[in-house]
Amino acid sequence: MADGDLVSELVQSINASTVLSSLALILLAYAASSISTYVLTRLSEWRLLNVFGLNRITVKMVIPLLKFAFYFGAIYYILAEIFNLASDQLILFSGLLGAGIGFGLKDLFADVVGGLLVILERPYQIGDKITMGGYYGEIKDIGLRSTRLVTPDDTLVSVPNSSVFQNPVANVNAGNLEMLVVIDLFIDPRCDATLAMNILKEALVTSKYIRLSEKHPYVILMKDYPFYKRVRAKGYVNDLRYEFPFETDVTRRAWKEFRLAGIRPPRMGVIEEQKQ
Repeated sequence: MADGDLVSELVQSINASTVLSSLALILLAYAASSISTYVLTRLSEWRLLNVFGLNRITVKMVIPLLKFAFYFGAIYYILAEIFNLASDQLILFSGLLGAGIGFGLKDLFADVVGGLLVILERPYQIGDKITMGGYYGEIKDIGLRSTRLVTPDDTLVSVPNSSVFQNPVANVNAGNLEMLVVIDLFIDPRCDATLAMNILKEALVTSKYIRLSEKHPYVILMKDYPFYKRVRAKGYVNDLRYEFPFETDVTRRAWKEFRLAGIRPPRMGVIEEQKQ
């Protein structure tokens, strides 16, 4: 069948009934997507998931899969059943649609393809903490066009899915609830660095937010600079949502013991001068 005949047949099949049926099916797909997202989001917070070897992120990874399935299923049904296109006509129509997209909607098409790539290769998933497009935060949703994440200052950012083709994505937890947190404290170079390391270690391993196991070790490091010493702790927080409470808890208790032990911070302005 010629391209013109297919377009002509498609246009002739458009009437009030087909338009209403198509709109109803798209609304149904939207409703199914919204309901499944709500149910799975609530289910992901269920504490008994650990009994089945699941966690919050594992459950949420199903959400974008269902979204794409609902919408593409609706589009296929509209073309195949409502407009009565045969399989060869569907292929031809897809080619025409692809050509149109290539000329006028290439950015939108790139975003949709990027969304499919995210679902198939999973560089990140809902619940992960990533750095993407210059923003750092927790993934809240993976849509057809964009990925939405919430930054630490509670700002909702929408990043086009096509960014996965252009920019690197840093995933700090890779689908796990635990994530590595780095805590840096700076002390006067004349203070006892070994004592400071021991105090920081004690504050780290006794925190209620830490996860300790063979797979989740901790480490305490020290680096000497000309005008100050940096004491660094690396440990895994038991839930990435507690990243900043964990850092605050360790820092607060470590500095409390530093003051009792006579360990002082470097002189004001020294760190800034060193960085320059």
